[in-house]
Amino acid sequence: MTNLQKISPQRAKTLIDSGAVLIDIREGDERARASIAGSAHMPLSKIESFKSAPAQTGQIIIYHCKSGNRTAVNAVKLQEKANCEAYILDGGIDAWRAAGLPLASPVAAAAERKAPIEIIRQVMIVAGSLALLGVVLGFSVSPAWFYLSAAIGAGLIFSGITGWCMMANLLKLMPWNKGFA
Repeated sequence: MTNLQKISPQRAKTLIDSGAVLIDIREGDERARASIAGSAHMPLSKIESFKSAPAQTGQIIIYHCKSGNRTAVNAVKLQEKANCEAYILDGGIDAWRAAGLPLASPVAAAAERKAPIEIIRQVMIVAGSLALLGVVLGFSVSPAWFYLSAAIGAGLIFSGITGWCMMANLLKLMPWNKGFA
């Protein structure tokens, strides 16, 4: 199995106009902010539930994320789901936007304004706040509060190793994230 090659937004647009399938691997909360018109959705967190990428045999696939990093890091998994020629959109949707290529309809722009910040950023805010709180309370109230910071650090390490984040899953259940996660 070969590595997925990166292609420019302009080359991707040409291939899409010729029938290639563009597949967005970002999570639903990210896709709610901005998407490329006509792209299919195959979130990376649920990739194992997909037997194959949503394309017909022989059809070219182009995967994209926000900046191109996630697609590059997960190229092997994505290649396994492709039953045909496949590429990575170099620079992701950020490069697509910078190239002046069209995004989804203006309705998506209205949804983007209402969407909460991305789950991963929410995790960073909550984890950082709890870690800082543990340090402040550890120095000012009781050293036992340092365990809070240690638990948050351990949780982040576990999430990084396994790819599963309990805090992200809990945040997805919050009312402000309903319909976006």
